[in-house]
Amino acid sequence: MNPEKSPETAQLIYGGKTYELPVVEGAEGERAVDISRLRKESGLITLDTGYGNTGACKSAITFIDGEKGILRYRGYPIEDLAEHSTFLEVAWLLLYGELPARGELDTFLEEITQHTMLHEDYRRFFGFMPKSAHPMPVAAAAVAALSTFYREADTEDRIYRAVVRLLAKMPTIATYAYKHSIGQPPMYPRNDLDYASNFLYMMFGTPCEEYSVDPVIARALDLLLILHADHEQNCSTSTVRLVGSSLSSLYATIASGISALWGPLHGGANQKVIEMLERIALEEGSADLFLERAKSKGDTTRLMGFGHRVYKSYDPRAAILKETCKEVILAVGGSSRLLEIAMRLEEVALSDDYFVSRRLYPNVDFYSGVIYQAIGIPVNMFTVMFTMGRLPGWIAQWIEMRNDPAFRIGRPRQIYTGPQERPYVPREER
Repeated sequence: MNPEKSPETAQLIYGGKTYELPVVEGAEGERAVDISRLRKESGLITLDTGYGNTGACKSAITFIDGEKGILRYRGYPIEDLAEHSTFLEVAWLLLYGELPARGELDTFLEEITQHTMLHEDYRRFFGFMPKSAHPMPVAAAAVAALSTFYREADTEDRIYRAVVRLLAKMPTIATYAYKHSIGQPPMYPRNDLDYASNFLYMMFGTPCEEYSVDPVIARALDLLLILHADHEQNCSTSTVRLVGSSLSSLYATIASGISALWGPLHGGANQKVIEMLERIALEEGSADLFLERAKSKGDTTRLMGFGHRVYKSYDPRAAILKETCKEVILAVGGSSRLLEIAMRLEEVALSDDYFVSRRLYPNVDFYSGVIYQAIGIPVNMFTVMFTMGRLPGWIAQWIEMRNDPAFRIGRPRQIYTGPQERPYVPREER
């Protein structure tokens, strides 16, 4: 659905002239001022550092209302998808706009299952990486290297094949990167396991010891992937759109998204939560004392996992994960000191006017790290897990961008603040 032009317009008065700017309205009533002709008509551009108030595209994939704590994929509430769907079913929804029919889903699952294996020549790629390397740059390089094995996705059929390969091979790539980092041989994927279970088998299995996948753990991982599958125009998604707008390879484009996600201000946030919880457990062990320090102006203590650039109320994904967190802890056999601290932090913070008045509520990173740690995922793999989840969203955004009638290469403007023209000084005179 394209945004409709509103009968209203915005007026900009500049240089004694009045410019009429069209107002467009989205499917959920959100409004935007269309400035696409502003520079041509007035010579002006807009300045919006960090693109915090700039609509860079029209998209029918994900809707977020941060004030009300709403997240929907293609119109479906995240709560319903989390309860009733699987990750690959949600991936199809994001990619093609509708929930798959039974036959479509069966075929999709079968094709992904048949493409999880990595080419033997490609496997040797990991051996050239230092064992000390973080798994994220290894994963980014490995995904980019797929373009050396497969043809460019430049037709509808080749795009579909590339989509299947990426979704199928990403768990294998992720586990190969991890196994290489700890000096263990990689595990071949198994066609008799579902998506999440196959990842867990390749991650924790060894040739010497059989690994049995717990269905509770597999479902929790599948749920985490669903909750991370897309999140509108965030840093990594915008990177995918910008890089993809040059018509670069799909594999190289996705690798750019992985690199953007690696940053601690984006995909690395749940690692910071775990580090915070471990620090509390190691020191005073009191969530109450930690929050008092976090409120102190003279203290550098920061409450991680609370607040969000978009959500100004409780992140709906965090609400879902809170209950899943308890189920996982029980499944692995016991209690979790970190979960206890996390829940106490939430309880105290949500009853403290200092945090409530600042609209600091738990976000998805607050509980996801606790779940990953309980499963046995090492901290340096947290962002790789995020990558697996976000993959269908990135691809869906890439496809939507290419099919947009208004498609053009991304080219932001700037306000130049450097020196004005000056004479060149010869080397001998400096």
